[in-house]
Amino acid sequence: MDSTSKPTFDPKEHQHLRYNPLRDSWVLVSAHRMKRPWKGQVEKPPEDNTPRHDPNNPLCPGSVRANGEVNPEYDSTFMFDNDFPALQPDAPDPGISTVPFSQFRVVMCFHPWSDITLPLMQPAEIRKVIDKWADLIVELGAEYTWVQIFENKGAMMGCSNPHPHCQVWASNFLPNEAALAERCQRDFLQKHGEPLLVQYARMEAQAQERVVVENEHWLVVVPYWATWPFQTLLLPRRHVFRLPDLTAQERDSLASIMKRLLTKYDNLFEVSFPYSMGWHGAPTGSHLQEDMSHWQLHAHYYPPLLRSATIRKFMVGYEMLANEQRDLTPEQAADQLRKLGEEHYKMKKTEGDGEMEN
Repeated sequence: MDSTSKPTFDPKEHQHLRYNPLRDSWVLVSAHRMKRPWKGQVEKPPEDNTPRHDPNNPLCPGSVRANGEVNPEYDSTFMFDNDFPALQPDAPDPGISTVPFSQFRVVMCFHPWSDITLPLMQPAEIRKVIDKWADLIVELGAEYTWVQIFENKGAMMGCSNPHPHCQVWASNFLPNEAALAERCQRDFLQKHGEPLLVQYARMEAQAQERVVVENEHWLVVVPYWATWPFQTLLLPRRHVFRLPDLTAQERDSLASIMKRLLTKYDNLFEVSFPYSMGWHGAPTGSHLQEDMSHWQLHAHYYPPLLRSATIRKFMVGYEMLANEQRDLTPEQAADQLRKLGEEHYKMKKTEGDGEMEN
């Protein structure tokens, strides 16, 4: 080869920028950095000895919470007002320098057992979680502009209790990320005549390059613009504004694909995979009477692990001060996840021991 000729671009070897239309921002992809030796922080693997029931765990059935209330002996989902909310209902008006707001916050337990997570739950049990999410959107959305459902899984993501649960915060304003998604989706529809994520899901389904799992009603991809190593985007195949709009079949299908995706996550490094996830749907409250056709329901999964169960991605330095950056191409990440089996590694080990968990 002529020594003066330029090398052919390879996204797995050469840095490049990718545009994120949902945030109107750019992501720097530097996959060649995966070759660098790692001498930095190594995380402690998550402990795998959580008891099924701990009477001292305030999320367990029958336990006493910090405010003195006793949890019922629940056998499915269970909700209660957050005992330590970031948003206080009785806080005084901060003054003219800020905008006053109202809010509501709740904790929702997925299951009565502390030693189980969503990928180890049965689809019917996950369906009950989905139904409760939809009910909360209807209930809180009648009053509040934004209802944010989110789950922080694992101590690495700041979760303070291993019991399977999520949080729901409702506010009378659009938070930053919601406002950004609102603007970007509205602008895209005005320019292109089609909702952004409806078009995007169709393109990804056709290309298949970044698809992780799919079924009749749903598609999971590592988005072209992903920032976190194994970040995924969960999308419905039809145009849907909010969780309550899903049909019974779509809810069953959602339970199935969530279990499949989260099983693959756990199987990647054979660890209970940490992540932060959350749902974004069309704003509620007064917006229920507005044209929200630019919106498409979707869920984001943001897991931090990069190379192993003990080496994570850090968003520091350049990412904080200049530009989001990732060390693995989304195509490489999708390929790794796609090739993984859909039987949970814990079930395989249990079968090998001649026992089966319920």
